[in-house]
Amino acid sequence: MLPATQVQLATVFQHLKSILSKYSPPLEARTDLPSRYELYSNREVTVAGRKRKDMYFAGIIVQRGYVGFYLMPIYSHSELKAKVPERLRKLLKGKSCFHISEADPSVMRQVATLTKKGFELYQNFGWI
Repeated sequence: MLPATQVQLATVFQHLKSILSKYSPPLEARTDLPSRYELYSNREVTVAGRKRKDMYFAGIIVQRGYVGFYLMPIYSHSELKAKVPERLRKLLKGKSCFHISEADPSVMRQVATLTKKGFELYQNFGWI
């Protein structure tokens, strides 16, 4: 497999950003740059006994050979991580980071579905 080009990565970034930006508002885009985008909930929450002023939801960042897609709900809610489709699971390289190097329509649909489920989980927990 050939390394992704900057044009391919920019295309992946734009697809992912279009998925995430649907959730702003109520989430706030704290970073909105051509190669980085991050969403937070502004609601004060208590997680594992610790009060937090806000809650990170998701972000994307262009790296050298891939776009990192970070989805915190799969880290904070293991039941969501268990539902990650196999094709998308192969792109999971950490606890909540997917390395995506091409704008495959199937992968983008899976990302959109997983993001929606994560948003709903955050809502159900009162984090949004």
